[in-house]
Amino acid sequence: MLNKTRGRPRGNPDTKARIAEAARELFPKHGYPGTTVRAIAAAAGVDSALISYHFGSKQGLFSQSLNLLCVEPTALDRALRGDQAGLADRLLDSVTDLWDASVPAENRMAMQDDDTMRALRDYLDGELRLRIAEFLGGPDATRRATAAVGVLGGLIFTRYLNPIRSIGGLSPADVRQLFGPALRAALHGRPRRA
Repeated sequence: MLNKTRGRPRGNPDTKARIAEAARELFPKHGYPGTTVRAIAAAAGVDSALISYHFGSKQGLFSQSLNLLCVEPTALDRALRGDQAGLADRLLDSVTDLWDASVPAENRMAMQDDDTMRALRDYLDGELRLRIAEFLGGPDATRRATAAVGVLGGLIFTRYLNPIRSIGGLSPADVRQLFGPALRAALHGRPRRA
């Protein structure tokens, strides 16, 4: 039964989880365009305003419910704590931890669906790049964050979405060893010559 009251339902701390569960069932069945916020809210038994409250938008819900964040929010928060020298390894661990645990069918779905790929690109170019730039600080933080997102996006594409055998078969430790230098160079940049 649909909750007719506006706002947060009383006594339901698992509202966000119920919304995400309903979205995980409806998006694959009806696709992104065919799945409405109202239908998800009805399936979860909540007011549709709670989708905006918990996920920001339909696209945010889509990304989070199908694990298309590239880096899980709490893992990203952890990666962005600590010294800058260890940031590359923390980011690579965050990516491999999330994506190695994700369902392969969801990854294949991302390659076949324009809306899924758009959500993935928007997350990489939006939130992830902005959060890394904010952590880095300085006059060229946005350029360095953009380069870092290029390395991370390349890893996600070649390891998970459209795997290249030699990269898809790497252990997380090998990913850190092989991709770490490129990510560190992106994050920390090179001194500019006068």
